[in-house]
Amino acid sequence: MGLQRERAQQASQFGTDYNQQLKSDHKTDFKGYTNHTSSATVVELFNAHDHEAVKQLNAGEQGIVILDHTPFYAESGGQVGDSGLLHLDNGVFEVEDTIKLGNAFAHKGIAHTDIGLNRRVKAEINSERRAAIVKNHTATHLLHAALRKVLGDHVTQKGSLCDSDKLRFDFSHFEAMTAQEVHDVEQMVNDEIRRNHARDTELMDIEDAKEKGAMALFGEKYDDEVRVVTLGDFSTELCGGVHVERTGDIGLLKIISESGIAAGVRRIEAVTATGALAYINEQGACLAKVAGLVKTDIAGVDIKVEQLIARSKVLEKEINQLKQELAAQAGSDLMGSAIDINGVKVLIADLNGVETKALRGMVDELKNKMQSGIIMLATANEGKVGLIAGVTKDLIGKVKAGELVNMVAQQVGGKGGGRPDMAQAGGSQPENITDALASVQPWLAEKLS
Repeated sequence: MGLQRERAQQASQFGTDYNQQLKSDHKTDFKGYTNHTSSATVVELFNAHDHEAVKQLNAGEQGIVILDHTPFYAESGGQVGDSGLLHLDNGVFEVEDTIKLGNAFAHKGIAHTDIGLNRRVKAEINSERRAAIVKNHTATHLLHAALRKVLGDHVTQKGSLCDSDKLRFDFSHFEAMTAQEVHDVEQMVNDEIRRNHARDTELMDIEDAKEKGAMALFGEKYDDEVRVVTLGDFSTELCGGVHVERTGDIGLLKIISESGIAAGVRRIEAVTATGALAYINEQGACLAKVAGLVKTDIAGVDIKVEQLIARSKVLEKEINQLKQELAAQAGSDLMGSAIDINGVKVLIADLNGVETKALRGMVDELKNKMQSGIIMLATANEGKVGLIAGVTKDLIGKVKAGELVNMVAQQVGGKGGGRPDMAQAGGSQPENITDALASVQPWLAEKLS
């Protein structure tokens, strides 16, 4: 793995879109529908450095090998390209990916020995990786059919990706799927997997394929003669990709996410076979951990969590009531701090640490006790400033609570407003609260003169 990462770092240009830079007039005969190995002849070579055609790739060089025929599938129709080895007498060419250059199949990788034109090689794909890819690919066909049956015939494929780890399927649909719809689609696919349909493939005229009801894949161009893949009486699609022999080979499908990626386009990600089992085991381990934290078993974890949530809500309600009572008590204690400005009672206070939402109740309580007066309170919590101003109705002709709170808010990096008798604001500069409150007394003195 270390050597592989080092090789990738040394040749970052290998991520280039070769279809835009390279052209090949050769045609590769694909043997990979039935074979994982094949004898072949090297008909063309390109190096990775300047994308030039060469007669030989030396050991250690990255490049592209074109063969006259190959078992390697080239990326197409959402199925990723194969990887594997090209065996020579004295070494190998390591194939990291396979793409199409026109009608030629391009084997991208690194030479571990010299490889030249007209050399005979034994092409061998990574069979384990291919097996995982084809399980995911066939599963997308089942998934497509199930989505149309559950959601409606408006569902069409908008894109897909099938690699060895998971499958991704994009489709047209006007809203998020419900949990029940996701469940129904997953269940339907797994039902068809258990029915163990034999995969049937036919080459036929494009018009005959359409009459048979074959679904075309998004973005694919088809020749006059097409390959039709049928899975029992459940799915029929035009597809040049590689598939399992029977749907039972997939083993299991598990949907892991459903999301929106564009207007009217949804995306499903899923895993199959051992990937699905690993995902289920991971979810089971997570559930077991939660069960342990709430001191119950897996079977009773949902009931226990519901009980804890209900208890939490009761406690939150009790805490809020206590906070209101403490705020009211704090308001009563503040009465002794009131000052007189031109015959009007004024209370100005910094209540550092008091929750902002408790200020309204405090102002109501203070106004009731004062009967006539003006209140300006400030608090700071986690770097944020909370402000509130209160003015009894007999004084709103001279002082508006909204004007007062806004004057203070501007000094603490915020703004606010509200009714003439009650107004709130926020800010982002708690370090300025002391100076801002100090400006209230002269401001009120001018208003009340």
